[in-house]
Order: sequence, then structure tokens, then C-alpha cells
Amino acid sequence: MSEARPIRRALLAVYDKTGVAEFARALADQGAVIVSSGGTARALASAGVPVTPVEEVTGSPEMLGGRVKTLHPKIHGGILADQRDAGHVAEIEEQGIEPFDLVACNLYPFRETVATGADFDTVIENIDIGGPAMVRAAAKNHASVAVVVDPSDYADLLAEISAEGGLTDERRRGLAAKAYAHTAAYDAAIASWFAEQTGGEGMPSYVGLAFEKLEDLRYGENPHQHAAIYRDAAGSGPFGGAEVLQGKAMSFNNWLDVDAAYSLVAELPEPACVIVKHNNPCGVAVGDSLADAYRKAFDCDTVSAFGGIVAFNQPVDTPTAEAMADIFTEVVVAPAYTEHAQEAFGTRENLRVVRAPLPVGGGQDVRGLPGGALVQDSDVVVERRGDFEVVSERQPTEDEWCDLLFAWRVAARVKSNTIVFAKGNATVGVGAGQMSRVDSAWIAVRKAGERAKGAVMASDAFFPFPDAVEVGAEAGVTAIIHPGGSMRDEDVLKVAEGHGMAVVVTGRRHFRH
Repeated sequence: MSEARPIRRALLAVYDKTGVAEFARALADQGAVIVSSGGTARALASAGVPVTPVEEVTGSPEMLGGRVKTLHPKIHGGILADQRDAGHVAEIEEQGIEPFDLVACNLYPFRETVATGADFDTVIENIDIGGPAMVRAAAKNHASVAVVVDPSDYADLLAEISAEGGLTDERRRGLAAKAYAHTAAYDAAIASWFAEQTGGEGMPSYVGLAFEKLEDLRYGENPHQHAAIYRDAAGSGPFGGAEVLQGKAMSFNNWLDVDAAYSLVAELPEPACVIVKHNNPCGVAVGDSLADAYRKAFDCDTVSAFGGIVAFNQPVDTPTAEAMADIFTEVVVAPAYTEHAQEAFGTRENLRVVRAPLPVGGGQDVRGLPGGALVQDSDVVVERRGDFEVVSERQPTEDEWCDLLFAWRVAARVKSNTIVFAKGNATVGVGAGQMSRVDSAWIAVRKAGERAKGAVMASDAFFPFPDAVEVGAEAGVTAIIHPGGSMRDEDVLKVAEGHGMAVVVTGRRHFRH
């Protein structure tokens, strides 16, 4: 452990004033001189903390509506002087500049302002200039200066200063790393916003991503892989602030499967249930109640549902918790739980119970590549019944229409190649992720068994050949929905009509790779 460096002079200039008066008072009580600017100085003075305004140090008033306050040699010279360097010390003494030992600074709320839908000029005014300059300067000179960007660090720092007489080099280096992450995320948000404003049609010219680690995970997809979960630096965390209410720590694969299950159930009518295994839905249903939806989803594939992730789009009640009682489940995720449902789940110590707001579709889908990334708009099912074309002579019945629309939405969330059989607003067979569409159809038939009779079939992309349609027809499927666009669409239609099937073409595919 390195020798602690005392805090004799501190510069405080924060937008988020949470705890800053208490922090400043404690530093002052331990002998530190407090220098501050603008609203922070006024807040400290109002709280009775002895404070020296920045303008008294610089000899210059705030300018340009507050745009220029700390951009001055007597501030930045005091931050950047390496106090280990005799030449630096002599130079600032000659210039009448006093060094700082601590800088506490956080930035104008740029991301929050954008989120409010503010106009262009208002957003521009919330781009901080002096703040990032001070933070980066202090972080660079962390050998001499501690930089604090997070109010939640105040208490720990005060405890260390009290116990050690100052802050160690290890502590200052850690604070510097956090500070650079803070400004990097801030700049990435600004760059992304500007790219959106100036990019015109299509994808933005720049996509800035900044994530802050929440916690390490035991391992990644496999035990030999390191992994952690991060939150978007501009947001409240994965799934809008998911909370793990009980159970073992979530794994990397658990979180992936929660995403697959929760993103689909959020798109379904209430009450709905989705059961996911290995990132694919193995059971999906809309029911008369949440418990009914669960039973219907479970019945689709009782083998695969074992050890699955279960998602609901309504608060989980006692009957639903009781319906799940005898089935081993890895994770259940929902927007809320009744008290009695939580008590019922509480008897199952290995069950992870996650509460999170229902996800909202849209945004960008970013996938890493070696040395780069692929970025696309997230795939959202926006088409409705009125957008579709019935190409067969027979029109679907109303019951078939209901199941076709349901199956189409589910198929968009199953790995390609995809065939989904549905009946009664529930999946009865799912064929996922096969290299040929006919193989997916065979798997769906095997999963559905006798339940395929009277079911409908959805395909996420066109049928390259009529073979998968033949498989569905022989199993008893009565109606088909698919995007169309194959050179053999007429052959597919001819086979389907030969079996009395209704055929609906959507004009849009939903691959999921």
C-alpha cells in the first residue's frame, strides 16, 4: 500500500449535488480549503460550508452565461501540476498558482436532456465543456490529484482520508479509471446524438457504446470463459433495472434466455407466458388467466420446458405460482409478483425470481465482429392483419386468423429456419434453427403429434420448395402464413390448396440468426 496523499485543497464543481455539502463540510473539518464554482459554490455557502468561489482564484468573472468558469490557468495549472516534479512545483509557485489535491466533478445532464425530447439548442447547452476538461486533467494527474465523479464514492473516500490521513495511489488510480470511463461514456453519447442529427436517412455514421460493469458472472457461455453483466452508461440497467428477488446468482446463459423470453412475451396480448430453452421459445401461449397461459405454454413441449426460463407479461399471482410448483424452472421473470406468489416461490431456493419492467421494442441491434460490429434496427413485428394478402381461394376462418397472427409473432422470435405450429392461441410444435426449412417442419410435427391436426403453420421466411408444406399438410395443418417471395410460390400455393389449406402472405420476413 502506497503512502496516502493528504487533501489540503479541493475543487468541487458538480451538477449532481447529492451529498456534496456533507462531503465538502467533512473535508473542511479535516483542514481542506474548498474551492467551488457556480451553483455548487452557492449550494455550499447556503449549507454553511466555508468556500472560496472560483472567480476569487482566477480573478475573472463567469462569462458567456456560465460557459466559461473554470477554464483558466489558475485552475488547470493547479490540477495538472505534478507535485512530484520539482520543476512543476517551482513553476506554479512563480505563477502564484496553488495545487489541488482533489477534484469532485460530474457533468451536465446531456443524456437526460436528450431523453426528454428537448429541442436542438437546449441539448447543445447541456454539453459540458469545463467539466470534462477538469475531470480528464485530474485523471491524467492522478499521481497528485484524486478525481471524484460519483457521489456514491464520497463516504468511502472520507473514511479512507480519516483513517489514512489521505488517499493512496491505488485509490487515486482507481478513481482515475472511473473518471475516464465517465467522460468516455459522455462523449460517446454526444457523438452518437450528433451522428443521428446529421446522418440523414439510414444508419448513423457513428455509434457510440459505453457500458459500466454491474457485476462479474461465474463464467460465460462455458466455464472457461470470463463474463460480466454491464449496464448502458446512459440507462438504468438491463431490462430497465431488473432486480433478482431470490435464488442463485444469474448466469450468462440465464440472462440471454431472459432476453429471448421477455422480449417475446412483451409483444403478446395479456395474459401471456413464454417458456424459453437455449434461447428459443419451446412454449408460448395466451390464456384466460396467467396460470392458464402457463399450462398451455408448458403443454407445448413438456420435455424441453424442464429447466427453462419462464416469462410473463402480467404480475404473477398465487394460482400461477402454484401451477409452476412441480416443474423445475431456472428463472421466472415478470413485471411484478403478488406477496403470496413470492412466498410460494420462496420455498424453492434454486429458483431465480426476476422482476423487471416489460421491455419496449425498437432501438438498435448491435453484434460484435472481430475488429468491428454489425448494427441494424431491431426487428419489430409491426405488420397487422390488414397488411396481409390471402392468396388461396379459401379464406382463413376467424379462429385460424387468430392463430395465424399469433404464430407469426412467435415465429419472429425463434431462430431461423423456423416453423411454428399453433392452435388455440398456443404453440403446439416449434421447429427452430435448422439448416433446412423442411427439417424444422419435421421437428414441429414431431413435437406437436396429434395436436397438429387443425393447427396453423407459420414460417419466418418463404418456402423454397413445397416440401415443408407437404409435411404440415400430412400432419393435419389447415392454414399457413409465410412472407412469400420465392420463385416457387405458385408451387407452394398449388400444394397447399390441394390439401384445402388457406394461405396468407405477409410480404415481410423475420429471420433471427
